[in-house]
Amino acid sequence: MNAPGPAALVRSELDGSGVAQLTLTDPEHRNALRLEMTTALAGAMEGVVGEGARAIVLAAEPPVFCSGGSLDDLIEPRVPLEDTYAGFLAVARCPVPTIAAVGGACVGAGVNLPLACDVIVTSPDARFDPRWLDVGIHPGGGHLRRLIERVGRQAAAATVICGETIDGTDAARLGLAWRCVPRDELLGTAHALAGRAAGRDPALVRRTKATLDASAGIGNADDAIELELDAQRWSMSRPGFRDGVIRLREQLAARRQKPPE
Repeated sequence: MNAPGPAALVRSELDGSGVAQLTLTDPEHRNALRLEMTTALAGAMEGVVGEGARAIVLAAEPPVFCSGGSLDDLIEPRVPLEDTYAGFLAVARCPVPTIAAVGGACVGAGVNLPLACDVIVTSPDARFDPRWLDVGIHPGGGHLRRLIERVGRQAAAATVICGETIDGTDAARLGLAWRCVPRDELLGTAHALAGRAAGRDPALVRRTKATLDASAGIGNADDAIELELDAQRWSMSRPGFRDGVIRLREQLAARRQKPPE
């Protein structure tokens, strides 16, 4: 599949391996999360998952990854505030793995898009600038919680309250991003990660991602053990589990018996 989103704001592509790429294609408006964009993104997410995507790469046409919310929509709201969250919430609630390939600036609410992804890959020219307070608005959409999960409270305070920005290199150092790579390797790196996820058992990947999400709300180790125990029992009860483990054991035994070259 290779089709434009509504008003050509999001381009969606799904390859034969089950990896989809969604690209924000509104550089004229700096890929801002105006109502049209957030609606298009939510629709594109639903579309590729419905088409069978096993992993999704989120990218954007340069130079800006996403400039945040629309100032026009803040001045003259067209929908309730929570409805403007539809785009990044569709990413955050996606049942399959999501990889953000950030090669430009993310500003204000635009930082929510990569934060909503499971993994973030950056290039050195990426920039994370949560300048909510500069606009006179409190952070929203779960921004603070997601940022704290990635970088800790101190770095979250430094960026959101003190106005510090984080470039692509520091994002990887601080844990905001998984890896920082040269610009020409950005999409390839993101697709390699997505491809590995897409190549695994899709039901098991979805269940593992759901457990990861649920783990964020668990306050003690015993509850975490119970959560994972239930999922482990489910995985072991599925048809083919025992035969698969037997094959793996045989492969490992054969590998050990193979003489060194």
